[in-house]
Amino acid sequence: MIIGSTKELKNHEYRVGLTPDNAGALIACGHSVLVESGAGEGAGFPDSEYRAAGVQVMPCAKDVYDRADMIIKVKEPEEQEWDFLREGQILFTYLHLAPNLPLAKKLMEKKVKAVAYETITDKEGNLPCLRPMSQIAGRLSIQEGAKYLERCFGGRGVLLGGVPGVERGKIAIIGGGVAGTYAAKAAVGIDAQVTLLDINLNRLSYLEDVFGPSVTTLYSSEANIRKCLSEADLVIGSVLIPGASAPKLVRREHLKIMKPGAVIVDIAIDQGGCCESSHVTIHEDPVYIEEGIVHYCVGNMPGAVPRTSTMALGNTTIGYAKMMANLGLENAMQKDPGLMKGLNIYNGKCVNPNVAQSLGLEYTPVEQLI
Repeated sequence: MIIGSTKELKNHEYRVGLTPDNAGALIACGHSVLVESGAGEGAGFPDSEYRAAGVQVMPCAKDVYDRADMIIKVKEPEEQEWDFLREGQILFTYLHLAPNLPLAKKLMEKKVKAVAYETITDKEGNLPCLRPMSQIAGRLSIQEGAKYLERCFGGRGVLLGGVPGVERGKIAIIGGGVAGTYAAKAAVGIDAQVTLLDINLNRLSYLEDVFGPSVTTLYSSEANIRKCLSEADLVIGSVLIPGASAPKLVRREHLKIMKPGAVIVDIAIDQGGCCESSHVTIHEDPVYIEEGIVHYCVGNMPGAVPRTSTMALGNTTIGYAKMMANLGLENAMQKDPGLMKGLNIYNGKCVNPNVAQSLGLEYTPVEQLI
């Protein structure tokens, strides 16, 4: 199989779909790898390292798309890339289609085989390709939230860890999945007061065992959310329904009960955000203020630390890439049902039920098409 990776086009997105080591692993299996020139530079992987691994470095993205049977990326294709896609091509990347109907329709029109990292499951039902970016986004959410609490950015001017004689800052984390857990780890590490909310009581029991008295766990009811929002200096939104739009747990009316200058970091923004007042921002212009509340809603948070992110992502995606390249997508999905759950668009049809429901598209079970 010919496998390609191109330079990411999203604002300040420096990650790359394949590291030189990943590419070398595919080449060792007998495949050819094409990489657009400069694709890895932002993550610290120059063209020379790809050439040393046996990669063909191509002058532009179109050359890669024209020849590759499978495209491995980090983020969804930008509009200027859509026309490069072709029927039967495998697109392996984060897609986050729930808030992006135009892209979903284009993938269906092009009859691309679109496999989304974020909906692949393992044998335990976890999301292995989403996990590393959720871990990074969780840690970054505290780092960025702490920065934008500074008064010069419109924040409350609160130091989350406090100092002797002064109350420590309060952080409310809504959602106790991977991102929420790693946000809690980072928050505990800076000595903030941390409350974590979730609707899964088993998960809350687990998190209480892990964190002990360092974190207060609460059931995510309307009353508890309102109470935490009214007290918090920093709110982390980390709610996820795989493939579907995030529920709007922080509504616009809630902003009025929050402290002026409090910060919301909406990690769920890739899936539409879990705050009603959230809209996507970019690293170049990451925050805006609404109702006196600072909103940080960058859609590719891990892109701020591209070397760490690229290597962590590659560690989880390379196994699936090798399986698809060695067996073909259809045989690979038969072998690994969790990979089949990663398939969002196939042969012009939407084959993920959560994506279809979020976008109002007709859902077709993939088993009917293979």
